[in-house]
Amino acid sequence: MSAPRLDRRRRWRRGLLLGAALIVLLLAGIGANTVRNRAGLTPVHDSIAERVAELAPFWRMVPPQAALSQARAVLMSGCDGPRDNMDFWAGLLAETGRPGLIIDSHSPRHLDGWELWRLVCAGQVLPGAERAGDLVAGLSLTGRAPVVLLGASHGGWTVLEFLAQAVTGTTPPGIEGGPTRPDNLLPQVQAVVLLYPYCGLLNGADQGDWHNAPPILMIGAAEDEIVSTPACAALAERLRQRGARIDWHVLPGAGHGFDQRERAAFSTLTFDPAQRAHAADLVRAFLAAN
Repeated sequence: MSAPRLDRRRRWRRGLLLGAALIVLLLAGIGANTVRNRAGLTPVHDSIAERVAELAPFWRMVPPQAALSQARAVLMSGCDGPRDNMDFWAGLLAETGRPGLIIDSHSPRHLDGWELWRLVCAGQVLPGAERAGDLVAGLSLTGRAPVVLLGASHGGWTVLEFLAQAVTGTTPPGIEGGPTRPDNLLPQVQAVVLLYPYCGLLNGADQGDWHNAPPILMIGAAEDEIVSTPACAALAERLRQRGARIDWHVLPGAGHGFDQRERAAFSTLTFDPAQRAHAADLVRAFLAAN
C-alpha cells in the first residue's frame, strides 16, 4: 500500500475514533460533572483506608493464590478497564518472581459501562493525576519490598502522573497524603514499564527533578491510532533532561493496544501476538538489568 493511502487510512481511523467519543458525549446529552455524579464520582477526599476499601473488592492478584503482602508488581490498565493484556503482563512479572496486583479503577466507580469508560478514554472522567490515588492505595499495602509498576495507555499516563507527584512532593487529587504520599512510596518502586502511554496536553508529568525516579522502560507503537507516539518521544526526552533514566523503544508496525486480545464493540484496534512477544522480550531484558 502506498504511503499516501496509509496516511489517509490512519486519518480516517483516527477521525472515526474521535468522532465516536464525541457522539457518546452528544448522545448522552450530559456534561462531565453529571457523568461524575451518575458514576458516583462527585468530588471526594478519601483517606487511604477509604480508597483501599473501595478498590479491594475488585482488584486481584496474579497468581491468584498469592497474598496481597506478596505483591511485587502493581498494574494499571487502559481506559477500558482491566482486560486480558493485564493478565498477560502480570503472568510475565510473576514468572520473574514478582506476583502482581491488578488494580481495577473502573468497576468500583461503575465505569465498566461502554458509555462511561469512553469518557475516561476522552479524559473527561478520572484523569491520570486523579487515578494515581488508586496506585497510591495499592502501593500502601505492598510493604517496603521492591515493586515494579506497569501501566498501559491510560494506566501509563497514571503511572507517569504518580512519578511526577512523587518527585514534586504533591498528592493525587481527591486523596489524603500523610505517610503514604507518592514521595514516601517512591523508594520502594524498583522499575517502571509503560506501554503506549498517553503523553498529550493533559499529561502533567513534565515537572520536578527526576534524578531519584526509578528506571523507566517506555514502549511506543509506531502506528498508534489513539495516542501520539511522537509526543511520548518528546516527553521522554524532556524527562531525561530532568534527570530521568528512560529506555525508549518504538515497535515498527504496532498499533495501540497491540497486546490486548479482548476488544470492545466497534473497536478498530488489532491484537498482534508477534508485537506482544517483542515487547515481552524488551520487558524481560529491562527487568533483568534493573
